[in-house]
Parts: sequence; C-alpha cells; structure tokens
Amino acid sequence: MVLKGKAAVFIEPFKFDIREFPLPPVEPGGILIKVSAAGICGSDLHIWRGDNPLSPPGGKGDGYITGHELTGRIHSLGAGISTDHLGKPLKEGDRVLFSYFTPCHRCYHCIRGEYTDCPSNFGGNKSVSEFPYCDGGFADYYYLKPGTFVFRVDQDISDSALTPINCAMTTVMAALERSRMRTGDAVVIQGVGGLGLYATMYAREKGAGLIIAIDGQSSRLELAKQCGADHTINVSEISEPEDRIEQVKKFCGYRGGADVVVEVAGFPQVVVEGLEMVRPGGSYVEVGNISKLSMVNVDFNRILHGIKYIVPTSFYEPWLLPVALEMLERTKNRYPLTELVSHTFPLEDINRAFTESEWNSKDGTNVIRSIVRP
Repeated sequence: MVLKGKAAVFIEPFKFDIREFPLPPVEPGGILIKVSAAGICGSDLHIWRGDNPLSPPGGKGDGYITGHELTGRIHSLGAGISTDHLGKPLKEGDRVLFSYFTPCHRCYHCIRGEYTDCPSNFGGNKSVSEFPYCDGGFADYYYLKPGTFVFRVDQDISDSALTPINCAMTTVMAALERSRMRTGDAVVIQGVGGLGLYATMYAREKGAGLIIAIDGQSSRLELAKQCGADHTINVSEISEPEDRIEQVKKFCGYRGGADVVVEVAGFPQVVVEGLEMVRPGGSYVEVGNISKLSMVNVDFNRILHGIKYIVPTSFYEPWLLPVALEMLERTKNRYPLTELVSHTFPLEDINRAFTESEWNSKDGTNVIRSIVRP
C-alpha cells in the first residue's frame, strides 16, 4: 500500500488547498520527517499576500507547499545516515531540529564555509508535481535533502517553543553575531514581534549593556521588558521619528547613539530613522525588509562620513541551531520565550490561520507567533 500524507498547497495569493500526496522515496543521505509543528513566519505571510521575492508556483502551475520554520520526528532514514551533525546516533522516531535550507557543498561559497550564501538556498519551493513533493512545512511530511544539517533534540522542550528556532530565533542570532556587537554595547531593536523578542533575549545573553525596544503595541513592549529590554519606546505615543531618535540618543548617553540597531519590523520607512539612531562606527542590521521593492532613500554621505556599517542578514549559520537549543533550555525559567507562540491551528484550518496571523489586519493584532499542526 502506498503511504500518503496531507499538505496545504499554495495555489494563489490568500488561498491554500488541502491535498494528499504519496510519500517520496528517501535517497541515500536523505531523511523524511513526520512534521510535529510548522510556524507561520513573516516571510510566509509575504508569500501568502503575493509580495515575496521567492519564485511563484512553478513547474506546471500546480502550486507548491510553503512553510520552512518547523520541527518533527524522523520517519525514514536514507542509506548512509546514522548520526546527526554532532555525531549523536539517529534512528527513526527521534525528535530533530534541522536547517530549512540545504547548501550544495560544491560551490565557491560552500568551500569557504559561507553556507548561507550558497545559490542553492535561493531557488524557492518546487511545484508539487516535482520530486520530492513535500518540500514545505505545512504538511504531514517534510523531506530533508542530502546535505541538510540535522541535530537530535534531547531536551524536554515543547514543539511550540522548538519550532521558531528553525528561522526566527537563529536568524536574529546570526544578525547579532554579524553586527560586531561587544559586551556592554547599546542595542536598539526596531519591532518586537517574534523576531524582535528573540533578538532582545540574545542581545542580553551576549552581554549588551543597554537594550531599547521599539514597537507600536504595548503588550509586545511589555514582553520585550521580560526578555531583557531596559527601555521601551511606543511609536503610538511618540509619533515623530525625530523625537524617537532623540529619545534613543538620550538613553544611550555618552555613546552618542546605539552601537547596534536591528531592524525586524519589516517596514522600509523605519530604516532611515534607525540609521540616525546608530552612533558613528556603529552597525545597522537589516533583517525584516524581504518584500519586493522595499525601497529606501538613504543619503549615503551620512553613512560614509558617519562611518556606519550596514549589515544584511538572511538565513543563519548551521552551528547556531544547537546553540539556540541549549540556550532555550538554559533560560526557559528566565525569559518567557517558551510562551511566544500565541496561536495554534490544525493544518485543515490553514487559511484561517494565515488570515488571523496577518499583521496588517485587525484580527492579527494580538498574534505574536502562530504554529500549524498536522
């Protein structure tokens, strides 16, 4: 009997269809995952709206399966796989964490260890008419191609807490690793949704001396305080950018501005404001503006003579996955990170899940992070 699994197929903006697919044969070096939970990432919402730079449904136009922020257990191991990437034995049924991208290990970037820049990571999802069919997380099964980084999970952490590691948490960790942040630095976080809250926590764990969180929702700002923020700025109360810049510089005192500003709001209009918050010699880290035509008019004279570093971050280094896992276990009684998933939906209700998670709608204002369970 041919085993099958359900999947939510993205057909067109604002529409998924639930279909059944045969499980793909597992290649040598491949792993088939039984999905436990998949998160609705900001980039998934961009795809749903039709404004994401990823390729549209390709192939024969049959649609494709989205979702990259997920976790699960091993259903089938391909030949040649007996351990994870830290040497721990693997077997069917093991709970695992894995990179959602698979570098080719055969290009100029990969031989330099720059796995996040491998061209293989930017191909988008395949049509459901192409092997391996289940290459998206909003499904019963997910296929790990040979070469995917995988780590066994031994910690007693809920799926809802584990799922965001595979994107939200490790992406902002990578952003701060690249930012040149030092112990005692002042860090500003523009936007404290899921990514911003993880960034706040990691900045604190890395030894930030001062953390300032900026957002328009008081509930998120309160969570940011619980995650380590020293000060908050509510854009609903301080509406003028010039006033917010002045407030940041006041908080930063002798530094003359923030050492690091991290943009995770996803709105191009906050970039110029954020750059003005950076001290001379500081870094502006761009994470959130993934949509097409995220245009920003920047006076590069102020960047050049202000000696400000602009650091783009997409994807994450694979070594951050086990680091994030251990840190989440170590700090679970210190920060409310295990509570950041505010909404859970069954796979069959994925259209409602996306509608309610949409941050541009009235219904989505109380959603911090949503997950979908098969």
